Amino acid sequence: MKNLFVKIAAAGVLMLAPAIAQAAEGYSTANVNMRAGPSTRYPAVAVIPAGSSVEIRGCLSDVNWCDVEFYGGRGWVSGQYVQALYQQRRVYVGPQYYRPLGIPMIRFSVDNYWDRYYRNRDFYRDRDRWSRGPDYYYRDRDNRDRDRDRDNRDRDRNWRERDRDRDGRDRGRDWRDDNQRGDRQRDDLQRGDRQGGDRRGDDRRPDRRDFDCRPGDPSCDE
Repeated sequence: MKNLFVKIAAAGVLMLAPAIAQAAEGYSTANVNMRAGPSTRYPAVAVIPAGSSVEIRGCLSDVNWCDVEFYGGRGWVSGQYVQALYQQRRVYVGPQYYRPLGIPMIRFSVDNYWDRYYRNRDFYRDRDRWSRGPDYYYRDRDNRDRDRDRDNRDRDRNWRERDRDRDGRDRGRDWRDDNQRGDRQRDDLQRGDRQGGDRRGDDRRPDRRDFDCRPGDPSCDE
């Protein structure tokens, strides 16, 4: 019976061991961004003030980035900005200290991590592009920006061409209007000259010989 209790207790310790090794206490050494992934190119989700306490939930084995918890929020911080207490002294968190500090080595997946912690964030809607890596996301965004700039340039060029065509049509219409106004003015002048000539002809004093003289009319005397 005693051996049975010992085995049960040992099994309980083994079951608790992974839970105990799930986190280690650390301290930020500077005002550092906590990011949505293990790279400075991932979106920042919070700023951890220098000297703040964080819980180190795990670190990557290939690069020195750690998943930390700060005031209930989760994110990634470079190990060069996090220290932990080891043998009565603070050391920067690095692969050589993962095992002694009880920090598990973990992997990062955008889909799983973001689904768990960032559903309410604006960048979550772009998780499909982010899931291919930050380099792919920024390359894709740069391509979209170039395409948008090219579309804007094409649209501006089309507008300029339309403006130029419209200006040409306006100039042609103005030229025709000027010619028509000039023609009307010349016609008006010619009509005015003709009417003036007619009036002058009507105003001339009639010749005496145009009237029939009546006997006794003094105006008929030569």
